[in-house]
Amino acid sequence: MHTTVRAAVLREVNYKEADKILTLLTGEMGKVTVTARGCRRKSSPLSAACQQLVYGEFVLYEYQGRWGVKEASTLRQFRGLFREVERVALAGYFAELTELLTQEELPAGEVLSLFLNSLHALDQGPWPREQVKAAFELKLLALAGYEPLVDACAVCGREPERPMLHLSQGVLHCDTCREAVGEGISMPLTPGGLAALRHILWGDHKRLFSFRLDPQSLGQLGDLAEAYLAARLERGFRTLDLYKQLTAEE
Repeated sequence: MHTTVRAAVLREVNYKEADKILTLLTGEMGKVTVTARGCRRKSSPLSAACQQLVYGEFVLYEYQGRWGVKEASTLRQFRGLFREVERVALAGYFAELTELLTQEELPAGEVLSLFLNSLHALDQGPWPREQVKAAFELKLLALAGYEPLVDACAVCGREPERPMLHLSQGVLHCDTCREAVGEGISMPLTPGGLAALRHILWGDHKRLFSFRLDPQSLGQLGDLAEAYLAARLERGFRTLDLYKQLTAEE
């Protein structure tokens, strides 16, 4: 059985002397684990496409319940990422998070589009890295079923003047309604930060990163996105730790 897919390489692991085991993200098949035999040889026609963060077209064959790569061609390499080691580290974090939150045999077209658009934003876009990071984290969580409820205060039903998000419950509330929400951590947002959050969750996916915030509001939104992700997934990420180490002195 053969099938042709367009996919992003989320992870690569060296195997044997010249092979790799790849984790691919496809729109039709979701996450797929494949073996690319001989792709580490310099003469291999598979080598260019079988690298992490590359978007390519892959001809796969199935043998004894496993997928292998028969042919592969590169569609996009995102070379601009390699201008800064910080961008590469952040893209690696996007890949690790995407791999965790996608499943095999379930279509993932929206997640694939989000992943590629986010790599493009890091590669060529004018947006700050922290803006891309926050938007990616929040939108991916929403697509995975962890979307916070931010239409109005969960207690009084009004538009909050000083909005806060309760991390464990994932609900918006006024600062004056804090006690009624219950135990747990709530983090503040400026009104502009709340508008950006709603844009990320509800807006046109093609304009995901098209919002402007002052440094304070962007910092709050970035802190909230990372904290909300940690509260929902209850685990850390090696690639995120690396990114934060590289940007600690900025």
